[in-house]
Amino acid sequence: MTHSSYYFSISTFILLVATHLPILVWCSSSGFSVELIHRDSPKSPLYDPDSTPSSRIRAAAERSRSRAIYFRDAIHRARLSSSVLPMDDANNFYSEITPNTFEYLMSFYLGTPAKKVLAIADTGSDLIWVQCDPCKECYTQSAPLFDPQSSSTYKIIPCNTDSCSLLPQSSCGTSSQCDYQYGYGDKSIVEGYLSTETIGFDSNGGRPIQIPTILFGCTHQSNGTFDKNDAGLVGLGGGKLSLIRQLGSTIENKFSYCLPSSTETSATSQLNFGSNAVISGSNGITTPLISGSPDTFYFLSLEHISVAGKTVTVGKPMQAKDSAQGNIIIDSGTTLTLIDDNTLQSVESNVKSSINIPQVKDPNGVFNLCFDVSETGTSAQFPEITFQFSGGASLVLPQPNAFVEAGKNILCLAMISSGATTDSINIFGNIAQQNFHIVYDLAAMQLAFASTNCATQ
Repeated sequence: MTHSSYYFSISTFILLVATHLPILVWCSSSGFSVELIHRDSPKSPLYDPDSTPSSRIRAAAERSRSRAIYFRDAIHRARLSSSVLPMDDANNFYSEITPNTFEYLMSFYLGTPAKKVLAIADTGSDLIWVQCDPCKECYTQSAPLFDPQSSSTYKIIPCNTDSCSLLPQSSCGTSSQCDYQYGYGDKSIVEGYLSTETIGFDSNGGRPIQIPTILFGCTHQSNGTFDKNDAGLVGLGGGKLSLIRQLGSTIENKFSYCLPSSTETSATSQLNFGSNAVISGSNGITTPLISGSPDTFYFLSLEHISVAGKTVTVGKPMQAKDSAQGNIIIDSGTTLTLIDDNTLQSVESNVKSSINIPQVKDPNGVFNLCFDVSETGTSAQFPEITFQFSGGASLVLPQPNAFVEAGKNILCLAMISSGATTDSINIFGNIAQQNFHIVYDLAAMQLAFASTNCATQ
């Protein structure tokens, strides 16, 4: 377990509603799917009806840069720290955080009787986390706190257990409970108990599902720069305390998602588990998932990026210590694709030489390379951009995955610099992933892509 499991200050909204669900312990023979809601969807508590494509992309760029800082710091800490930090050193174990940096939400149920939770779904985090009652000196949140005393299935983990040792730092409380405490760069603090509880889901197939004894963090004290909508998350990372790793063989160690185009704000996505996380047909391509540090993140090896047949070799940023490690993280929680500065400049140069459309400055100051399409409109012909991953996986990005609307009649290359190669964090963002069914197979350590219309899935 790494500290990245606690990136709960990606702001989230949680709705707790007293609900009774029939107990159904799910088995891997059937699989299940749940709905993912984008932050800009009308179903999201942060939906802004007055937002525009340009305002949304500007805000997404700020969140993407904050996300890259989070990844960079987590990777740096994982390399420097080979042992658990003492509790009084918590402030040295931190992540720079910025409010409202989440992208997708999902619902789940917690406890018996079950309470419905709407929280972030995050492939860059591990632990499932909620704010619990009683909460001493807690920041104000819009929804009721989860009350563990009202649940017949709630149990606190003792501090002398293997489960407690999965935390990056822990201590024994006055009743020998497994305590955790985290300090952040902005002096925010959270403290609580590692616990187990029954987790439930409303499957899109109509079957309510409950799974007992899932580890989660029950926070009883917090302060700092949290938003009233911050309350919890579902960690979908590769660490041992993530939902994916805890469900393990029950879901065949597989999950997938299919993200519709960002222009279709009313469309919802699917998050699939087990046998539902499969690619039908023969149009899928696969690339290895590469072990890295921290194990929360999903590392890939991006060999080169080609533009209209012109190839740019991708450098080795800080997440790739040697040639055997991945040089890019695939992440559903980062909107834009971030590439090291040298590689991005070469890609931009190849795009410019392959297109005969007037260039224009980005009115938002986000992108380096933008074009005026007032004359050509949607018929503008942009060059084909291909991401060549290891294992022979050539992923051709359709135009909406590579170019975004930054203003009226302005399309921009949807990539930004992650900095100098030696200090950069390359991230394959969710705009590039849209309208691909993406399957994470953690048993085979493979990632699969298949082009599809995610809005109709």
